[in-house]
Amino acid sequence: MTKISCTYTGDGQTLLKHGDNQAEILTDLPPDNGGKGRYFSPTDLFASSLAACSVTIMGKMAESRGQNIDGTQVEVEKEMAANPRRVAKVTLKFTFPDSLEKADREKYIASIKACPVHNSLGDVEVDITSN
Repeated sequence: MTKISCTYTGDGQTLLKHGDNQAEILTDLPPDNGGKGRYFSPTDLFASSLAACSVTIMGKMAESRGQNIDGTQVEVEKEMAANPRRVAKVTLKFTFPDSLEKADREKYIASIKACPVHNSLGDVEVDITSN
């Protein structure tokens, strides 16, 4: 089990600290919710965690297949809903290395279903595209 501490540091900001390795992340309220947007917002981290998890799963898969997907990028777009305020949709746009065949790209996209973050999203809509 991983423990993460979260401290409110004032002015809409928090400091997250990972219990195992002491890595730190600052968050801030987004401008559309009265904040200054100086750092990732908590919902930015939520959407970004799907991208990071997805590409990590793909990297592990590529390694087991003897392929290299270094340089793969994911552009993340998050859409908010109101009443209650929540993340309603996350769009991921993957850009794979040109050397990767279309059939392989499709297999990597399909591997997202193994991502624990993806499997934890509930009713958040996820839209996925690639080059």
